[in-house]
Amino acid sequence: MSLSSLCGRISDRTACLVLGFGAFALVGVGVVLGEALRLNPCPLCIFQRVLYLAIGCGALIAAAGRPLRPWGLLIALMAALGGIAAAGYQGWLQWMADPALECGFGPPNLMEQTVEWLGERWPRLFLATGFCSSKEWVFLGLSMAHWSLVAFVGYVGALAAVARRSLGRS
Repeated sequence: MSLSSLCGRISDRTACLVLGFGAFALVGVGVVLGEALRLNPCPLCIFQRVLYLAIGCGALIAAAGRPLRPWGLLIALMAALGGIAAAGYQGWLQWMADPALECGFGPPNLMEQTVEWLGERWPRLFLATGFCSSKEWVFLGLSMAHWSLVAFVGYVGALAAVARRSLGRS
């Protein structure tokens, strides 16, 4: 059975549910890895968590029904595109390792202020304690930021495929 025939058999609702719960699972994996390995998430890491949560919520909205599907897919797709930007920038910071470019230096921008606000309210999930250029965890030669970039690119592709198929039938 080919991948295209398998994808043709999965309903749009099921695809959205899998994508939504998958995004929530990625947040869970990040939290568990952070706790188990004593990693210090940076503001960009935490912002990516927020974007995964937005993808999950958007995908679940899309799964709720046909009238909500375009809006849910739009939310999830915009969050995934933002994730590509955030993870790509963090990967670039890790590659460059220039302290002048590090997040946390200089006055906090809107993203850093939002992460700080979330960290004050839900520290277990959103407290940023690390530096964006730090590569504390590497698997198969890629840092967590690079793996996150791969996941966000995958989400954009999957969400675009669901949107093309779902909205093409409307």
